[in-house]
Amino acid sequence: MALQHAASGEKIALQRGDDDIAHFTSVALAKTDNMELIRLVLPQERTMPQHRVNGELTLLCLEGEIAFDAYGKTTILCPGEMLYLEGGQTHAIRANQDAVALMTILLPAERNGGIAAVADAGQEA
Repeated sequence: MALQHAASGEKIALQRGDDDIAHFTSVALAKTDNMELIRLVLPQERTMPQHRVNGELTLLCLEGEIAFDAYGKTTILCPGEMLYLEGGQTHAIRANQDAVALMTILLPAERNGGIAAVADAGQEA
């Protein structure tokens, strides 16, 4: 069964259940052609190895403590703190303490009819 994403205007609960940390239940809350919203649950010492995404992202720490590695340095996020990362940048994430975060990824427009195609068309004139 496919995961049901939130509809436009629908309230989304960000609190984790009692067993979320044990079961690593990160979940995509909403996804459109332009954006993906993820509740990220990371048990202590859980690591997301180095990777990159094409879109810009933000990471908002809701609970715990998160170490975010990018640009050759580590940034520690505590509840109420967030960071922004340009698209295509290599990064890694790990939980120094059991953690919950809200990640937003802005997905790049398709070159065939999206925003980028409109910008390209304007340059050809």
